[in-house]
Amino acid sequence: MSSTPSATVADLLLLCVDLQPVFLKAVADSAALQRRCAFAIQAAAGLGVPLLFTEQVPQKLGGTAPELLALAPGAPVLGKNAFSALGDEGIRQDIAARKPEHLLLCGIETSVCVYQTAVDALAAGFAVTLLSDCLSARRPEDARVCLDALTRAGAHVLPSETVFYSLLRDVTHPFFKAYTQLVKTATSAA
Repeated sequence: MSSTPSATVADLLLLCVDLQPVFLKAVADSAALQRRCAFAIQAAAGLGVPLLFTEQVPQKLGGTAPELLALAPGAPVLGKNAFSALGDEGIRQDIAARKPEHLLLCGIETSVCVYQTAVDALAAGFAVTLLSDCLSARRPEDARVCLDALTRAGAHVLPSETVFYSLLRDVTHPFFKAYTQLVKTATSAA
C-alpha cells in the first residue's frame, strides 16, 4: 500500500470526496458505491484512521449522504468550491494540522474532483492510495483513463479490503474480528 511499510494509522487520512446524493444519483452503480464507501468509512473508523468529508458547493448541491456521515460521528465536513480538495485553503489547513503522510481517497467523481485531489496531493508530497472499489464517475471509461494516469504518476490504486487488511497486518489485531464481520456484511450486501 505504501512505499513505507511501517506506515501506521496515525500517518493516514481517509478523504471522502463529495459523497453527496446529487452526485451519487449521477454515477454508475450508485448503490454499490455507497455500500463500498460505507465499508471503507466503518473500517477506517474502527482502525482509528482519521476521516475528513468534503462537499462540492454544499449550499447549492446539498451535503454528504447522511447515512455515510452517521458512520463517522465527529468527522469534519468541509465545503469547497475548487474541484481539488487541496485547492481549498480550509481543507488544506485541516489536512496540514493533522500531519498525515498518506491520503486514502474515496468518492466522486473519479475523473474530476478525485483526480484533481490526487494530482495535487502527489505534488504536495503525500503518498496517495485510491480505493478502487470506492470510486465512481458518470463515465466509467473516463475514470479508468484517470486511474491509469494517476498510477503512472505514483499513486496506488487498490481495493479497500486490501488496504485495510494491510493495516491490520495479522489476526491478533484488536479490530480483526470486527473487521472480518464488516467484510462479510459488505460482501453479502453486494
